[in-house]
Amino acid sequence: MPNLNDICRSMTEEIDHAFAAAIIDQESGLLLGVSHNVSYFTQSFLDAIAAASVDLFRGKAVGTVEKLLGQLKNEPPAHTVQEIQLTTEHTYHFMTIVPDKPNILAVLVTGRKINLGMGWTGLRSRLKEIAEVSP
Repeated sequence: MPNLNDICRSMTEEIDHAFAAAIIDQESGLLLGVSHNVSYFTQSFLDAIAAASVDLFRGKAVGTVEKLLGQLKNEPPAHTVQEIQLTTEHTYHFMTIVPDKPNILAVLVTGRKINLGMGWTGLRSRLKEIAEVSP
């Protein structure tokens, strides 16, 4: 059975224009699995990216909005952000919470030559496999 690093490696090798994939624990911010083909990505850079990704989904401002939304709906606060697509000058970042694993975030980083639908398909097609081996 593959582990999370193997799954990330398969994404970077098999998805066109992909150069990084990661699985991140939303509670701790730790990388559970990672693969990339970028020579200058250091461990400290990868850790910072993981923390930034967690902040996008679970940061203080997002938590405040979720709490207010819960109050407006007379419901307990819930984590409502499920997917994010981020675009930089040269990259697309596809990020999604793994179904049935609300604390696990899967991330795929590609060049901007990829078709957006193919980027999402590439990431989403691995979610079941990621869920099976995630804590």
